[in-house]
Amino acid sequence: MISTRGRYAIRVMIDLAEHDTGGYIPLKDVSARQGISKKYLEIIVKDLVSGGFLTGASGKGGGYRLCRKPEEYPIGEILERMEGPFATVACLARGAAPCPRAAECETLPLWTEFDRLTHDFFYSRYLSDFVRKER
Repeated sequence: MISTRGRYAIRVMIDLAEHDTGGYIPLKDVSARQGISKKYLEIIVKDLVSGGFLTGASGKGGGYRLCRKPEEYPIGEILERMEGPFATVACLARGAAPCPRAAECETLPLWTEFDRLTHDFFYSRYLSDFVRKER
């Protein structure tokens, strides 16, 4: 299940892309447009800044903006930053120790295919796919 952190992170990034004028966008403006508390958004954008998705500036004229063009952000990359890796079962998680039952596991192909489908679905959609050109 995708948490509110993941869903709100995508909404914030779409909002920043839609209202990009080359400068920084105050978080209070994003909060008002999205109907999400500024305090909760501060937690989310902090993680997006530390992950290299956004850049921020404080003071007058400060706020946040995207580090890249919207077409350079796969939705999967944003979700994995906020939610962690897409791994249905522990044995398929990145860095997991090899499963001693992998050779005889009847369900491994099921989980492997599901993980691939999930990954491919979210990594084939980009932030730019959800940005409304006219507001």
